[in-house]
Amino acid sequence: MLRFLKVGNRSHFFFFSALQIRSVRVVVDVAGGERVDTSKPSFIHPAAVVHPNAVIGQGVSIGPFCSVSSSVKLGNGCQLFPGSHVFGSTELGDNCMLMTGAVVGDDYPGCTIIGNNNRIGYHAVIGVKCQDMKYKPEDECFLEVGHNNDIREHTSIHRSSKSTDRTVIGNGNLIMGSCHIAHDCKIGNNNIFANNTLLAGHVEVEDYVHTAGATVVHQFCHLGSFSFLGGGSVVSQDVPKYMMVSGERAELRGLNLVGLTRYGFSIEEIRSLRTAYRKIFMCVDGNVGSFEERLAEVEQHENLVHVPVVRAMLQSIRHSFAEDRRGICKFRHWNVS
Repeated sequence: MLRFLKVGNRSHFFFFSALQIRSVRVVVDVAGGERVDTSKPSFIHPAAVVHPNAVIGQGVSIGPFCSVSSSVKLGNGCQLFPGSHVFGSTELGDNCMLMTGAVVGDDYPGCTIIGNNNRIGYHAVIGVKCQDMKYKPEDECFLEVGHNNDIREHTSIHRSSKSTDRTVIGNGNLIMGSCHIAHDCKIGNNNIFANNTLLAGHVEVEDYVHTAGATVVHQFCHLGSFSFLGGGSVVSQDVPKYMMVSGERAELRGLNLVGLTRYGFSIEEIRSLRTAYRKIFMCVDGNVGSFEERLAEVEQHENLVHVPVVRAMLQSIRHSFAEDRRGICKFRHWNVS
């Protein structure tokens, strides 16, 4: 059986038996004339179907009943467990792991790029065409996934809906079982999506966002950094930075104090955020002004405006009221007078 291995700018062809463990020794010329041995054993099970044009890195393990298409590139140390599949123009970085039944990429135009050290769980489906009526089969569509993500069982992540956009997943995210990330979403870093979190198309998630189970997010919503979405919430508007929402139609429930403490925010920062939040969202007397007036008051507050986290929260709120945005989740009017 013919296998194709590409090293640097030079191509090498190797013949080997499908019944054997492949151990290929490749010596590469580097600057200064030094020759470096990059050999590592790779294993391709005889029951796997690997196209001869696929680019296979060193130390790759491909189990039985796997399939690897002609345009696929597998980085060094990748592991494909039995019954996992990589299709279309798809690139896996180094040390990626596909558990049994995982499917990455498809044969439609476009590509799926997966970074290093990603784990893709049992029967997850990553980088397939979107579920959007605007999609045209001839359009090139894209998915880009960063590094060190744990994508658990039965999760689905779709490519973009058009060639001018792309679905993007950052680094260090934990995406638990049966989550869905739709076309054109932009996901930042170090987020935690609990089981059955569903993100509709064009949702943007910043960093360190935590959703509880069965959370649903409407298309085009923005979730600010360090926010928390309670279990079973239906989020139809933006969640500003540092805030917590919950409810069948999610409402603001205060700051994500537990998350802020866990992520190392100082007591002074949290105190300033609480003061700003109360002034904007919690009525303390009967003469309180409109929401816009309260927001402007905090923006001009001589002590609060100089605190970076407060400025970030205010900016997050303001951006949610831009012309193409959905506004923020509703908040309860508390009257403690």
